Amino acid sequence: MPRVAFTPNLQRHVSCPPMDVAGTTVREALEYAFAAQPRLERYILDDAGGLRPHMVVFVDGTAVRDRERLSDPVTDRAEILVMQALSGG
Repeated sequence: MPRVAFTPNLQRHVSCPPMDVAGTTVREALEYAFAAQPRLERYILDDAGGLRPHMVVFVDGTAVRDRERLSDPVTDRAEILVMQALSGG
């Protein structure tokens, strides 16, 4: 099963330990995580269901390409990391 992990900055707001999830796409995997912890969804997705601008999701170390539909494929052994994008000057 794919594994989803959330960075500590998200864990400060919502209890979201790493979890094994079902799914063959990023969206399916995240929906599984949202079912376990519904408050996560509003931190990660916008009203249209895409990633919020300040969020980034990596699958096996590569940023997802489809930020709107989250259709990037995941394998049974995928590591999915959800984090806030950082910027600064």
